Amino acid sequence: MRADFYLIAKPRFRAEPLRLVCELARKAHDANLPTLVLARDREQAEALDDLLWDMGEDAYVAHQIAGGEEDDDTPVLIASPELDPPMRPLVINLRDAAVEGGFERVLEVVPADESARGPLRERWKRYKALGLELKKYDM
Repeated sequence: MRADFYLIAKPRFRAEPLRLVCELARKAHDANLPTLVLARDREQAEALDDLLWDMGEDAYVAHQIAGGEEDDDTPVLIASPELDPPMRPLVINLRDAAVEGGFERVLEVVPADESARGPLRERWKRYKALGLELKKYDM
């Protein structure tokens, strides 16, 4: 198992951090990797849904917000906290807590604001304690 931390650095992602999440979901979709996005709340889930529909003319990411009949068949599933869909090989975690088991790889998006990075440092430590391979990328 692996945990990848994506540090927001580029201006376009600083302005719209959820765009990075969409890019990560698009790459997973293009690689045919079933993906679960754990949204912080329903509002964030809906914002991601909207952004994934607006990826440009040449990019289509099959996705939906969890809770429908096609959840199992949808390549990118967005889940707000009140839903508990099964884990998938790839999880993009936008919540405050580390993800526990059931995945092959978890992606964590690290805010550009240094003062907001504390919880991510704790998740790094947690994943390390669980024996996950850790990687960091500047985005």
